[in-house]
Order: sequence, then structure tokens, then C-alpha cells
Amino acid sequence: MAFDPKKVLGKMTAEEKARILSGADFWHTEAFPELDVPRIMMSDGPHGLRKSVMEETDTDNDIPPIEAVCFPAACATSASFDKELMAKLGRTIARECLAEDVSIILGPAINIKRSPLCGRNFEYISEDPFLAGEMAAAYIEACQAEGVGVSLKHFAANNQEHERMYESNEIDEQTLREIYLRAFEIAVRKAKPWTIMASYNKINGTYTTESRKLLTDILRDEWGFDGMVMSDWAAVSDRIAGLKAGMNLEMPSSGGVNDILILNALKTGEITEEELDSCVLPILEIVAKCVNTLETKGLDNVFDRKKDHRKAVKMAEKCITLLKNDGMLPLKKSDKVLFIGGFFEKPRFQGGGSSHIYTKGALSAKDIYKDYGNAAYSEGFPADRDESDPIKFRDALEMAESADKIVVFAGLPDSFESEGFDRDDMKLPKCQNKLIKKLIALGKPVAVVLHNGAPLELPWAIGTGKGTDTSGYGRTLGTDGKCGAIVEAYLTGEGQAEALMNVLYGKKNPEGRLAESFPVKLEDNPSYLNFPGIDHKVNYAEGVFVGYRYYDTKKMDVMFPFGYGLSYTAFEYSPVKAAHHSFKLDDGIDIRFTVTNTGNVKGTDTPQIYISDKTRTAIRPVHELKAFEKLELQPGESREVMIHLGKEAFEHYSAIDNAWIASAGFYSIELGSSSRDIKSSTYVELKDGVRKLPFISRDTQIGDLLDCHETSDYIKERLSDFLYGGQEDAGDDAPSYDENNDMGESFVKYLPLRSLRSFVHMTNEELDGIVDDLIRITGQDK
Repeated sequence: MAFDPKKVLGKMTAEEKARILSGADFWHTEAFPELDVPRIMMSDGPHGLRKSVMEETDTDNDIPPIEAVCFPAACATSASFDKELMAKLGRTIARECLAEDVSIILGPAINIKRSPLCGRNFEYISEDPFLAGEMAAAYIEACQAEGVGVSLKHFAANNQEHERMYESNEIDEQTLREIYLRAFEIAVRKAKPWTIMASYNKINGTYTTESRKLLTDILRDEWGFDGMVMSDWAAVSDRIAGLKAGMNLEMPSSGGVNDILILNALKTGEITEEELDSCVLPILEIVAKCVNTLETKGLDNVFDRKKDHRKAVKMAEKCITLLKNDGMLPLKKSDKVLFIGGFFEKPRFQGGGSSHIYTKGALSAKDIYKDYGNAAYSEGFPADRDESDPIKFRDALEMAESADKIVVFAGLPDSFESEGFDRDDMKLPKCQNKLIKKLIALGKPVAVVLHNGAPLELPWAIGTGKGTDTSGYGRTLGTDGKCGAIVEAYLTGEGQAEALMNVLYGKKNPEGRLAESFPVKLEDNPSYLNFPGIDHKVNYAEGVFVGYRYYDTKKMDVMFPFGYGLSYTAFEYSPVKAAHHSFKLDDGIDIRFTVTNTGNVKGTDTPQIYISDKTRTAIRPVHELKAFEKLELQPGESREVMIHLGKEAFEHYSAIDNAWIASAGFYSIELGSSSRDIKSSTYVELKDGVRKLPFISRDTQIGDLLDCHETSDYIKERLSDFLYGGQEDAGDDAPSYDENNDMGESFVKYLPLRSLRSFVHMTNEELDGIVDDLIRITGQDK
């Protein structure tokens, strides 16, 4: 390394230590030339290099970042379900960073999509923490293998823009662990990010930048994180509390204000020299690591813009998701096609805010559509506002009369979703819905291409309401409307137009799968009653039931379910099989199945594995994603898939035990093409999982003892007369346990042991003897 961090730390004065704990300016760490410690630069990301050319002396806020390549945003890359794509994205951005002397890219962003209204959802990966964690880990590993650090963000529970710098998210421990920390845990354990960015918000009343529980107890002590924690920009409230909690670097510069606070706290003993050093050292270690990389790799990297643009096109092709198709797609060269909508000539391919990439490389579909076939274009409605123009409407409808097929480029203008504010609803602009309905009424084949960063309500997509229901988890309504096809383009970067036209005309088979559910209406979302909160607090009352975990458990109709996407070919799955009927937790279990392309064209499929907990030992979602694969198959080709499910697939977080546990009992392993389209399932039994033991006392219910593996036989034998009849003292009106009616079973099941004094005249001594036996059997005497 260019310098030894520990040796440098030993030479630093208290003033220098305090100074390195905040940025030198907006994008750089502090430099100490006398100690041979240079500054390093960080840049916004995560779907492109947003390098600012501003220095600390610049006052012109209109200076644009450097021109760079805009890759698909996370709302799109997540739909690829493709870890190799995420790795390629990480590698490519890292090499661009090295060419521009950037050491840390600020991303990926993996906050959970709790509500479809969150203004920053386009930057986030999924409503599912497993998918978000796995995709992020692939990106991080690839980026850092090139020698560029990431700042995994925003840690944690940054799920809305409303009052994001002040509100407190009230979250129970199980929900926090299973939903809002789980993606971070997966990414930290698997990929070891160099830095973590603490979020703006509070969790249960404490700012994340000041939470020792979050930054030290969980992140470092439990997960083994050994990197640097930085604040989100201007997120610091109490700098001393943050230092003691484990928050290393304040960004951007505090202008020296907090340096003074740190030095004063050191003088008064509020912080110790050891605490200060432990906060400084990770910063020096990251700087040394970054300097070493720039010296060995940076000079050899070239920013090949054309080459990276082609990569952006290929990535976009893998993200585009076909949501409905009655056969009108793919388009043929001979089709007389009319394209409508302002997005056709003014594409929206990225979101607004800190991840907005300055690029000149984006083509519009209007620039290239003549190369694909016999087509025409009419604007119909603008791309940047909700405005109905009668003349443009009439022109579009008149041209549609002579077209064979109509393709509408619809979506949300920039002003509808961005960092800094949340959406008010899930609606498209009124002018777009109005024209789409008029076009459908013509009776011609109509396809709608969506440009958006989050789910939308699509009233013209719902017909009679007879949606598909193959799983018992509810209906998918979006396939039932009169619209011929729906294509979700999301915000797929500067290569969007080329990728879209390739998909629409069949040069590329769509392969995207939704990483989030599309509810029928906003009010269906489980966070609806508690978003965006009141009195500066947000109650996460839905608990672990986020996204499909809620919709599928409730068997609610959805527009389009999690994991859903269509293809121009068809796939068949063999029944999923487990290697064993029972297994031990540390061994996990292997499963296998075969996927066959039964269509006529090459295609890519994404089989998904869900686990359904049947142990009934905790309140659980009906199923959860635990594995997925990505397969490209030629027509007629079959491929066997082998997946190992480790113990994490069967665990849930127990707030009582403060630990991840897996309950003993039965689990259903489900194979599906979405959370709603389960093709087959198989049961397996976990033998050595945690068994739920009732607390033993005179008040313990008999039913709890009968349900418990350890106590069931004892109770059946000890209370056989009472349970199964023949007890004279119980009276004729006391139902027995084995009567074939619910009343009899429930009567006995909910009786506490103490009631035996009344029903069979058991003495207190006899009752205490049973209690003592049960305490011994369950090991509660230890």
C-alpha cells in the first residue's frame, strides 16, 4: 500500500484525527500531504458514473457532471433477475471510475419497496430482501474486484422521501430483521462492501447515524463488517453520538464545525482516545486501499464510451418485461404500425435526483424506427406533462384508422417521480389514459409500452375481472383487459430505444420478471394506511407482510404478481423433487427440476423457488422467495436445475430469542414462474429445528401440551381418561377430546391444567406433580 494506516494513525495529532472524520468538500476525503495521505474521490451512482467536476472553491452549481454512460436503473436491472448482468454492470462502472480517478461509487441502493409511492423506488431493487441482497452482492463483488469501493446504501429503512431527514420509522424487531435489514445482511456477508452509507431517517426514535445497535452491534459485531460507515449527505445530527455509535465519516464537509465538537469531547472525556482512533482507522484503511488501486490500475483504464453504450443496450434488452401479449407481438416488418406518445421521440430512461447521469448517448425510438419496418408516428400526448391537445388526439386517432397495429409509448414524466418527493398516486397522466382508451375502442391491436420507475394503476388493462388463478394465491387481472399487449420498459438507460425496438420486433425475446408486485389499486398496498406517517412517525404496522408476502397471503387480486413476465416462447417445468424427505438444518437440502423450452424460438426463463412454512410456530407469510435461476434455452432444449437450499432458506427471526431460528416440522418447497404461478411443490421435514415448547405452569393449556412433540405422549397417557372418555367425575356435559366435533376438541384444547381440579377433582398435589413432570420433560428445570 502507499502508506500504512496504523503507522499513520500513530503520527496523527488530535486535530488531524478530528479533521479526517468529515469530507474535505462535497466529494473528497481530507488529504494530509505531510503524512503522505492523499484525498480520494467518491461519485454518485449506482447505474452510471455521476462524477462532479466541482471543487471546494466552485460556486457555480450549474456545472454539469462529466458525460458518462447511463445504464439501466435498479428498477430495471432487478427485473432481469440476472446476477451476471449485475456483475457486468459493477465491473463496467468500476472501470469507468478508475479512468476518472474515482475511488468509491455511491451505491447500490437496496432499500425495500414498501410503498409504490416512494419517489426513489426507481433506484431500489425490490420489495423482496432476498432478491435485493443477492443482486446487490453480485454488483458489489464485481465492482470491488476491479479495485473500486462501493457504498451500500441507505442503511437502513429509507423507504420514503417525505420527511426522510427527520421522521422516525417505528418497526418491530422481527420486521426490521427479516425485511429491512435482511438485504443488507446478505450483501455484507457475501460481498463485504468497503463502505456503508447510513441513511437520513430514525428507526424507533434514533437516527441511524447515531445508532450503536445498528452500526456496531449488528453491522460490525454480528455481520462482521470491517469497512467504513459514512453518512448520507448532511445526515449527521449529533456528531459525538455518531462517533460513539460507529459512524466514521461525515459527508460532506462540516466546515470544521464538528471538528471543534470532537476535540472538545476528547478534552472533557466524553469520548476517549481509543474511541477516536477506532473511528479514524477504517477511513485510513479505505483511503490506502483506494490509493493502491489507482496506482496499479487507474492509469491503464480507458473510458470507451461507444463500447459501454453497446453494453447498456444489451443490459436493457434483458430487463424489458412483457406483461401481456395476446399474439400481437412481436411486430413484423410487414405490419403497418403506428407509434404514438411523446416518449417515442423524447425517451424517459432514468430517474431524477442524485443518480441522474449526464449523457448525450441516448437515441430515441423515433431516431431508429424506420430501420425496423413499415411504421409511422404521431405524438398524441407530450412526454413531459399531463396535457390533452385535441388536435394531437385527433391526428393520432385518424392515423390509427389506417394502421394494422398501434403501439403507445406511455409513462410517467420526470416531474411525477424523483428523489426528494413521493408520488401522490399510482396513476398515469390523465391525457395518456384517455387516449389509450380511445385507441382500444377502435378495435385494433394495441400495445402499451410503459416508461416508469414504479408500479402503475392501469384501468384499461382490466376487463371482466376473470383473471388467472393457478396457485390459489389470488388472481392476476392484468391479463384480462382489451389491450393486446403491455411492455414494461421501466427506466432502462440510454440504450432503451434500441433495446425496446429489438424486443418489439422480435430480434430479442423479452426475459424480464417483475421484482415488485403491481397491485390493482393503491389502496390495496399493505402500507397504505400508514404512509407517509403522522406526527413525524411512520408506523410499519404491516410487519413482515410487504409486497407479495401480503397479497399472496391475503389471496388478493393483483394487476401483475411478483416474479411475473412473459416470453415469445413457452416453458414447461418437471415436478420439483427433493433429495430427501427429511433433513437436518446444517445439511440443508438439494432439490432438482427440469425446464424445457417447448416453443419455436430461443428464450430465457427464470424459475423461482419459494418456501412455505407449515410448522405453524410463528406468524409467517404464505411463502417467500429463497432461490432463482436464469436459463437460456434453444427450442426443444431441456436443462436440469440443481439447487441447494441452506439453512437460511428455512429460518425466520425470533424477537423472543433475538436470533434467526428454523422451526422443526414440515415445509413446502414450491417451484413457480412467479409468486402466483406455482407449477409444483414437495414437502420436506426439518428434523432438528427448534421446537416450540410451552411455558409450564398450572395455567398451561392442555392443547399446547398436546401440540408439543416433547409433551404430547405424556399428556395423552397421564390424562387418558379425561381426554378420551370414561371419566365419571367430569359429568355428562363435558365433551371429550376425541369426539368428532369441533366443540369437544376446542373445549379440551383451551383448558388450563388447573381446570382439572374442577373437572376430575384433581388435588393440588397431583396437579403439581404433573407440572413437575412436564418441567423435567421439557428441560425447563435446567
